[in-house]
Amino acid sequence: MDPLDFLSQAEPQVLDSLYKQYRSDPDSVDASWRLFFKGFDLALASYGEAQGTPQTLKELQVLNLIQAYRVRGHLFTQTNPVRTRRQYHPDLSLSNFGLSEADLPIVFQAGYEVGIGEATLQKIVDHLVETYCHSIGIEYMMIQDVDRQVWVRQMIELGNRPRLDVADRIQILKKLAQATLFEEFLQKKFVGQKRFSLEGGETLIAALDAAIEEGTKRGVKEVFIGMAHRGRLSTLAHILGKPYEEIFCEFEGMVYDDKGDFDGDVKYHLGYSRTLVADSGESVSISLAPNPSHLEAVGPVVQGLARARIDALGGEESAVLPILVHGDAAIAGQGVVYELAQMAQLDGYRTGGTVHLVVNNQVGFTTNYLDGRSSIYCTDVSKVTQSLVFHVNADDAEAVVQVMRMALAYRQEWKRDVFVDMLGYRKYGHNEGDEPMFTQPQLYKAIAQHANPLQIYMKRLIEDGTMDHTLVESIRDERQRLMADAHQRAQKRNQAEVVDFLSDMWEAYEPATEKSLHETVATKVSLKKLKELAIAMSTLPDGKKFYRKIERLMRDRLKMIEDDRLDWAMGELLAYATLLEEGHPVRISGQDVERGTFSHRHAVVKTEDSEEEIIPLNHLTKDQAKLSIYNSALSEYAVAGFDYGYAFANPNGLTIWEAQFGDFNNGAQILYDQFLSAAEDKWRTMNGLTLLLPHGYEGMGSEHSSARMERFLQLCSGDNMVVCNVTDPGNYFHLLRRQVKWPFRKPLVVFTPKKLLRHPMAVSSMEIMAKSSFQKVVDDPRHSGADESNQVDTVMLCTGKIYYDILEGMGEETASNLAFVRLEQLHPLPFKELEGIVQRYGSDANYVWVQEEPQNMGAWSYMLQHFTRVPLSVISRPMSASPAGGSSELHKIRHAAILDEVFAHASR
Repeated sequence: MDPLDFLSQAEPQVLDSLYKQYRSDPDSVDASWRLFFKGFDLALASYGEAQGTPQTLKELQVLNLIQAYRVRGHLFTQTNPVRTRRQYHPDLSLSNFGLSEADLPIVFQAGYEVGIGEATLQKIVDHLVETYCHSIGIEYMMIQDVDRQVWVRQMIELGNRPRLDVADRIQILKKLAQATLFEEFLQKKFVGQKRFSLEGGETLIAALDAAIEEGTKRGVKEVFIGMAHRGRLSTLAHILGKPYEEIFCEFEGMVYDDKGDFDGDVKYHLGYSRTLVADSGESVSISLAPNPSHLEAVGPVVQGLARARIDALGGEESAVLPILVHGDAAIAGQGVVYELAQMAQLDGYRTGGTVHLVVNNQVGFTTNYLDGRSSIYCTDVSKVTQSLVFHVNADDAEAVVQVMRMALAYRQEWKRDVFVDMLGYRKYGHNEGDEPMFTQPQLYKAIAQHANPLQIYMKRLIEDGTMDHTLVESIRDERQRLMADAHQRAQKRNQAEVVDFLSDMWEAYEPATEKSLHETVATKVSLKKLKELAIAMSTLPDGKKFYRKIERLMRDRLKMIEDDRLDWAMGELLAYATLLEEGHPVRISGQDVERGTFSHRHAVVKTEDSEEEIIPLNHLTKDQAKLSIYNSALSEYAVAGFDYGYAFANPNGLTIWEAQFGDFNNGAQILYDQFLSAAEDKWRTMNGLTLLLPHGYEGMGSEHSSARMERFLQLCSGDNMVVCNVTDPGNYFHLLRRQVKWPFRKPLVVFTPKKLLRHPMAVSSMEIMAKSSFQKVVDDPRHSGADESNQVDTVMLCTGKIYYDILEGMGEETASNLAFVRLEQLHPLPFKELEGIVQRYGSDANYVWVQEEPQNMGAWSYMLQHFTRVPLSVISRPMSASPAGGSSELHKIRHAAILDEVFAHASR
């Protein structure tokens, strides 16, 4: 129990007993009580027990008051610039603590507790109000780590509201002026255009500037920012230095290339990067990630970017700073924020703490904040990780800057998340054409009469003599001249420009061309090297005790090498081993990926006695790259988004996210729709994330059968991504290696097997890996000669596991008139290889697409639309609302019906 809650109702005997326990052994009482009694001892040291109970109890009551300000002071702040705060009870009145105005002149030793020494109650209260109840509210008493809690308390109580020097104040003024004048210019020149104005929250620009400047002083070398649309244009211009001319070209609605082939995106979604020299003299790289309109979707992407750079710098978390800018409605309403919060301290996903900056407009589109959340604050998700939280009045620019500096100090010291809730308002509606008086008439009457942050700060600086009107006018004139000149240049252009926001990291890679996309990539590895690596990755270290089944597994793998019959896991792990040996780092992330959902991978093995983790793939050669493999939190959206971001900043490596079951991937559908499939076409950004999605109908029910192949194929267009469904370990080996050996990067979606992981026919020899390459189409090996192909009158095209189901169902039949051709790559559809199949078997043959999915799912619609070289019919399950039946018997009946229809085409 908190001492404050207890004191108001405690029996003296109980309190005395607890105090004696503390004197005997301080560690035997709760941390909050230790802090309380420490202050109590200060009083005793001055007055002594002999001076009697009244003064001692008064000291206790003052300490109780101090503690109440620490715990509840944030509820009584002056942080809302346009609304009266809600009322909370009990408040911090003296009478609630057994004190009165008569006690205000009395000197108390409790002043030592807040760092001001012996002081009157009046002085103590004034200090507490200024610290906890003015323009800044602070939540930190929920932090259970006593060291962190004490560090925060000392920072805010001992260094409260320092006066900024003149240079700092002029810098704040310039940033406010930039933000304000920019919005005014846009409002005047581009009437009625959406820009998602920052007006009412212009202090954001001063806040970001202060965070970056403070960060560079504390070792930050790279900053990654994620934010939605509100205030984004001003951030691009005044934090990242995107030229006004480029922004104005986008307002003019110019195309992005002469041919009109590149779609691009709206101006308030685009990313940008720059490197600047901070006032500290240190160079810092700043990147703003591109984002869609889906609020908070960019959060995990930015975290992945930051983690990739941290890993590249050898784990130096202090050097890389992620900043996420939220809206108040989004941070409270979007579930991905919670997912990301739970990942913040996990080994595979931590980024050394994120600065979460909320531009709090107190409304979401048209929804009042009281209808948008149940919690008191929009930032209450912070309590999941016991993060430090500041609430600050956006009209008090100096308070905002102070908070950002404290936030950076905390992040760099403790490597933990910190939240800054900057309360302002939104001058217009959701966009500039929206009418907010329909839904918030009282609020917007107040906003209409409210001075903006620049006006408020100018008045403050003039009144205290820091500056005069001359400086303000010079700043205004310079800024307006720059914007006017840029606007004139923009009007003379006929084309806007979109650049890759990470172009420096991607200098060695060029976008794919029609030729490079279809060229055969060299992925083979010498037989000698394959054997060496296979043995190394299948050998357990000496002197350690492993579970007997792990030892047997490794013996079986060594036997596979000897017999040259490698199963799926061996093909996969050998692909990783060869890439690692060649200097390409590999990251694999997802639920249960270390062992594998179906217990096939065992990339991480543990000793039986101590559970020490051993990753054999990290003990191959002296100078190899590193395999990083992490079991993730039970999340798809945030984890897949994180790994997508990681792939952005790791072009030389292989980055994989694997779903536990393929159908679970739809928890991350926003990522696929907005980023994976469209990022290159919207933002000119390449990304090589690989998705592994277990897929196959094996009687496991509607939720564990389909990875929703049809949805990914519907997202495919041109060369935007690669979709594969491979059928043997050797081809899988080449596919994974091709993903890294390509001179460009494309997202890769692989529908991986379950049944084939241990299928006796789904094996490969090392010779395939040593002499071949990825095969997009695999012809029927039964018809390798001309005579055999002449017998074929029906060509069955299929993909994935169904091929082996057909072979098993064939039994004693020869079905010599049937050819079973496997499409290993579905998109881009391998037209050249399919034309070879048509040339081989003839266009007069009967061509049938066979799939195990219902007719309205799987690849059928895609094949029907894209493969028009010959007429194509289909054999599949009937159309269905559910991917699969829930009964294993029903599965068998439906599966048998597919095979019966296949073999009905066989000549007897």
